[in-house]
Amino acid sequence: MTTRSHDLVLESEDATAQLARALAPGLRAGDVLLLSGGIGAGKTHFARSLIQTLLRVSEDVPSPTFTLVQEYDTTAGPLWHADLYRLSGPEEIEELGLLDAFESAICIVEWPDRLGDLAPSRALRMEFSADPDDDRTRALHMAWSDPRWDARLPAVVA
Repeated sequence: MTTRSHDLVLESEDATAQLARALAPGLRAGDVLLLSGGIGAGKTHFARSLIQTLLRVSEDVPSPTFTLVQEYDTTAGPLWHADLYRLSGPEEIEELGLLDAFESAICIVEWPDRLGDLAPSRALRMEFSADPDDDRTRALHMAWSDPRWDARLPAVVA
C-alpha cells in the first residue's frame, strides 16, 4: 500500500480542537487514530475535543494516563481512549483488550510506539510536535495507507 501524508500547522488550542471536531463525525467502528508526540504536544487536547464532539451527553473526559483506557458510548458507537505511556511493551496490550477494540470500536491511542508490531496498518497516524518558539503552535504530521482516510481527510484538512 502507498503511504500518503499531510502536514498542518495548528496555531492555537482552538485550532487543534477544531480539527478534532471536523474529523469526529466521519469516524466509525474499526477506525484507529495513533497519536504520537512528546508530553505537552497536544495529543490529549485533541483526543478530548474529539470525544466531546461524539458524546451523547457532555461529560468530563479525563486523561487515561493512570487508568490506561477510558471507554465511551458515543453517537458513532463505542470509543476507546488509551494512553500507553506507562506500558513497557506490546505484551501488555492484549491484557487491556485493545486488539479486540481495534475491530469493534473507534480507538484513539496515545503513545502508540508501545504497540510495536500490534499497531494496525489501517490506522491514521498523527504526530504532534510543539513549536519551540511559540508554546501555542503545534505542527501535525498525518500519515495513512488505508484508502478509507482518503475520503475522510480532504474536508478536514482543506
